[in-house]
Amino acid sequence: MLAKRIIPCLDIKDGTTVKGVNFVNFRQAGDPVELGAEYSRQGADELVFLDITASHEGRKTFVELVKRVAENIDIPFTVGGGIYELRDVDTLLAAGADKVSVNSAILRNPALIDEIARNFGSQVLVAAIDAHLEQGKWVCYLNGGRIPTDRELFSWAKEAENRGAGEILFTSMTHDGVKEGFPNDALATLADNLNIPVIASGGAGKMEHFKDVFTLGKADAGLAASIFHFKEVLIPELKVYLASEGIPVRIS
Repeated sequence: MLAKRIIPCLDIKDGTTVKGVNFVNFRQAGDPVELGAEYSRQGADELVFLDITASHEGRKTFVELVKRVAENIDIPFTVGGGIYELRDVDTLLAAGADKVSVNSAILRNPALIDEIARNFGSQVLVAAIDAHLEQGKWVCYLNGGRIPTDRELFSWAKEAENRGAGEILFTSMTHDGVKEGFPNDALATLADNLNIPVIASGGAGKMEHFKDVFTLGKADAGLAASIFHFKEVLIPELKVYLASEGIPVRIS
């Protein structure tokens, strides 16, 4: 079995790391360059950098900040936010990203998935899906959780895979920042219906939630932000715990 991945996430707003609850009420969480370097030292498997207001503000990602983070880590680096076209992907890869995470642009133009996969390879593209549970249905959202669409989580994830996405990053807006656990039923449904890795995001509050997301949720990776930023859970201790529970993880 492949090792499960632990992925801290840097949500970037106005050049600094923030963390909210249900995509609102943000508070400061630290300098992204320093946090990225610390997570790399702690043995995180990857790092995700999301410029969370770029799409809403209609601008590109802060490329210089991406470069500075990339220069200070030695783990795979995924960057998202403000990606609209192939040229944006090229710019971020040149700045040090290994992968790009795209949400709003591919919802508006699904053919962009095909273009990115064809030009850069499926391994470069993480299809990010922000979804909210509404009357029993997972509704996909644009622009950092601001605009609902007529897309539904499971069918959209399958289409993204079919078009060439290499991974799915599913963030539950319903669970985001609440710290009561990941949406394991929805994650398990995704895992059962897809042939590409699923990254779980939204709901981590304690170590046991990661055990549950890897067993009950069948996720390939667990992503979290505030519990790592505010040192409620330390990555080395989390990995030792998971290993003791029989879950395969990479311990450096």
